[in-house]
Amino acid sequence: MSSVAELAVVRRGGFIESRHTGHLVVLDAAGEVALAVGDPDEVILPRSTVKPLQAQACLRAGAPLSGEEVAIAAGSHTGEERHVEVVRRLLARAGLEPDALGCPVDLPEHEPTRNAILAAGGSADRLRMNCSGKHAAMLLACAANGWETAGYLDPAHPFQVVVREVVEEMTGGPVRHVTVDGCGAPLFGVTVRGLADSFRRLVLAEPGTDAAVVAEQMRAHPFFVGGEPHANSDAMRLVPGLLSKGGAEGVIGMAAPTGEAVAMKMADGNPRATTLVGLAALRAVGVDVSGAASLMDLPVLGGGVPVGEIDLGADLLAATGGAA
Repeated sequence: MSSVAELAVVRRGGFIESRHTGHLVVLDAAGEVALAVGDPDEVILPRSTVKPLQAQACLRAGAPLSGEEVAIAAGSHTGEERHVEVVRRLLARAGLEPDALGCPVDLPEHEPTRNAILAAGGSADRLRMNCSGKHAAMLLACAANGWETAGYLDPAHPFQVVVREVVEEMTGGPVRHVTVDGCGAPLFGVTVRGLADSFRRLVLAEPGTDAAVVAEQMRAHPFFVGGEPHANSDAMRLVPGLLSKGGAEGVIGMAAPTGEAVAMKMADGNPRATTLVGLAALRAVGVDVSGAASLMDLPVLGGGVPVGEIDLGADLLAATGGAA
């Protein structure tokens, strides 16, 4: 990576125990850089932060999705029963069984659900994997077009060609790298600035367009984007009109309904401060995120009681004059 900036620190008993560095950019509603630390043109792998664009590609390809179905296609769900019900519905509409999903088997991230499954003698399966909603929507798009479903994760498959087109349109630049995401889907490398621009375009899209539908349904059905509790879901519940989607390895994108958008990549891949930093960066450019104050209070515990906090890094504070 090119020169990184300190975005967050972990402070324990007044001692800085860890530092999280990376790249961050905030765009204004016109798409101009309002704030940048690190290199906004750094090429990153957006991981699950790109799911809203993959959901947009599903709609473009003709997948009959609506409401919570759009949200789960754009989400990383926690494997609760309501999530699985929607995934099963999408597969049934495509005429497919769960074994058609190309994502790995997994146990649910939602701890009570996971414990209940294990107590009942159950095991990991594809439906519970956090990307199963996206995969089911991709399969439905293929079925709607009569495309082969067996190879739907091949980057050359007609559906993945649509995904790449959407990614390039929404990020405003070419795909810089092609690899495979943790769920098995093609993963297209983009810049941090491009990722922020895609979130800006989602919230400012013309009503009725595929992009607008994705943004609207994610915000209308935050539970299906994540779960309860879940940082992405909670941020959208607490800040009116906010669009938020994080991904593995310390990536996140957010956008206010007025068009200000932030994207970042933590160089060490740790996501624990991404929601805090994203909200603080939006606040620094005038977005009201006061409703999500609870998500910005990240205590560090010692013996079960607070002895420190996760706080904003020196470079981010310097870039905002302490306004973040």
